[in-house]
Amino acid sequence: MKNYTTIVLGAFCALFLTSSAVHAQEGNVKSYGDAIDAKGAISTAELVKVMEEKEEFTTKVEGEIITSCAMKGCWMDMQLPNGEVMKVRFKDYGFFVPTKGLEGKMAVMQGTATRETLDVATLRHYAEDAGKSKEEVEMITEPENNLMFLADGVLITF
Repeated sequence: MKNYTTIVLGAFCALFLTSSAVHAQEGNVKSYGDAIDAKGAISTAELVKVMEEKEEFTTKVEGEIITSCAMKGCWMDMQLPNGEVMKVRFKDYGFFVPTKGLEGKMAVMQGTATRETLDVATLRHYAEDAGKSKEEVEMITEPENNLMFLADGVLITF
């Protein structure tokens, strides 16, 4: 009987801890901008594939944050599976995300993806905003054609 009680108690504890972990995870999602949900979000790999054939695509996308603007939180960079980085800006600068602590966090964003060419001055500005050293900033000498995402709303899992 003692073993049976131990097993039941252990199972109850495991169920409680699992349930608590799920609720804690849900509680650590913060919303920025328009209220959105994660339903229907595509992966960054799917987005890259779609953008091979389109100039513009409105969607929800989920991916990993590399960094955010250290000055105001007015942009963030997302990792793409092809090794590239997607710059995420926020519609009408109507909202901002945290300036630090986003590295490696997952985000779901709703908005529109496009391709854009960024000139050297803009790339250097972003590098300065990200806190790069003067030497790193000066190493930027060529414009880049990158995927860009203009987000209406963002969910970040902390």
